[in-house]
Amino acid sequence: MRAKILLQLKPLKQFSIPFTGLKIGKHQFEFEVDNSFFDAFEYSLVKKGNLKVGIELDKQETMLLLQFDIKGTIVLDCDKCLSEFNAPISIQERQIVKFAEDELESDDLEIIVLNRKESELDVAPSIYELINVSVPYIKACEQDGSGQKCDQEMIARLESFSIDTQEQQQEENNDDDPRWAALKKLK
Repeated sequence: MRAKILLQLKPLKQFSIPFTGLKIGKHQFEFEVDNSFFDAFEYSLVKKGNLKVGIELDKQETMLLLQFDIKGTIVLDCDKCLSEFNAPISIQERQIVKFAEDELESDDLEIIVLNRKESELDVAPSIYELINVSVPYIKACEQDGSGQKCDQEMIARLESFSIDTQEQQQEENNDDDPRWAALKKLK
């Protein structure tokens, strides 16, 4: 079991920033996010994507300021026709990293608290959260930006299975049978 967990975390090792050797000031980091990144998170909303992540780390005496710039496309399933489509995303977000003697939980979502003994900052969870939060609540093929429309054949097939359509078909079939007419009079 432990080997499996270590195997899953291995692709995310590249998303660690060693900040102890850095001078005070701004530093740039670039990361590539692909399908293997999303595979490391078992219950991710996003399973596929191709993104570039730029992080500007501003090292100060008492804290680190991170500016995330995430651009690229993620693959989503359309809620209407169930087909996959590429959704472009562009995220600019800021996070603050503070240091404490104990690892304390911060109520503020913008602040990460690290133990003073830490020498690296794992940015994979932050990147993962930012991408998943950017996924629209309702996903539709039209959101890909290329003017792609939903698969009309699939929509027609799904509508044929809808309750309203089935009830309508039953009523049409029932109108042909005179026994149903007699039962409707009893209402």
